[in-house]
Amino acid sequence: MADRRVQFDFDIEFSNGGSLKGEGFRLDIEGDDISDRTLAEYIVGDLRLLMVGTVRIRNKTILTEPHKRPRSRLVDVSHEIEDGMITYRGLPGPAISDYWTREASRSHFAPGTEFHIGRIDMVANTGTYVDSPFHRHADGPDLAALPLESLADLPGVVIRAAGRAERGIDVSALVGQEVRGKAVLLHTGWDVHWRTDRYFDGHPFLTRAGAKWLRDQGAALVGIDSLNIDDTSDPRRSAHTILLRASIPIAEHLCHLDRVPDAGFRFYAVPAKVRAFGTFPVRAFALV
Repeated sequence: MADRRVQFDFDIEFSNGGSLKGEGFRLDIEGDDISDRTLAEYIVGDLRLLMVGTVRIRNKTILTEPHKRPRSRLVDVSHEIEDGMITYRGLPGPAISDYWTREASRSHFAPGTEFHIGRIDMVANTGTYVDSPFHRHADGPDLAALPLESLADLPGVVIRAAGRAERGIDVSALVGQEVRGKAVLLHTGWDVHWRTDRYFDGHPFLTRAGAKWLRDQGAALVGIDSLNIDDTSDPRRSAHTILLRASIPIAEHLCHLDRVPDAGFRFYAVPAKVRAFGTFPVRAFALV
C-alpha cells in the first residue's frame, strides 16, 4: 500500500543562542501535503525543545511510497478486581457472584448451549479508577459528562518519582516537563505494595504546589500508582480539589508504570458512562 511521506531539512535558532540543523527527515502524513508551520510545530514538540526562536523548513518534498508502520504494543497499567479485595481501608471490597449460572441457563437453550451472567456489588472506588470533577465538587461534570477526549488517546508523559526519600511530589520534580494537553502519570513504584498492609501507610502523593503547577501548565489528566493522589492525613485533599475544579480527571491505583516509556505513548483510562457518579473503575493502558 502506498502512503504519503514528507522529506525535509530544517534549521532551528534558539532565542538564548545556538542552533540546530537536520537533513533528510521523513515523516508519515495524512493527506497530500503538510504546511511548513505544522512541520515546525511537530519538530519542536517531538524533540521537546525550549526557547525556540525561529524554525525554517527547507527542501520539502512529498513522497509516495510503500513503507512499514511502526509496531505498537499495549501496556496494561490497571489492577485486577477480585472478590473481597480492599482498595482503600474503610471501604468494602467487591462481592462477585453468579447471577445466572451456566447450569441454570441450559434449560433455556438448545443442548450444548449455555451462558454465564455475573454480578458484582461494589463501591465506585475499587481497583484502578478515574475520578471525575463530580467526585469532589457537586457542580462538576460527572462520569457521563466527561468528554472522551479527556480520557482516551491522550499523549502521555511519565514523571519518575520512585525511590525518593520525600513522599510529596513537588514542583521541583515536575518543572521542565512539557505537560500541556497530556496525561501526566506519576510513577512512584508504590504499586509493589498492592494487596499488602504496607500499601495503606506512608504512600507518595502530589503536593498542593505540584497540583497547582500541573493545572497552570495545562495537564489533561493526572494519574498516580499509589493509594491516593493526596496525602490522606490532610483533610483538605488539595490535589483533588485543585485538579478536579479545573476539570482534570484523576486516575488512582495505577500500576506497572515502570514498563511505560517517559514519553511517546498514548494513554487510555475510560470508565463506564454513569450519571450522578464521580468515580468508577477503568482498564487503564498505554499504547506505546
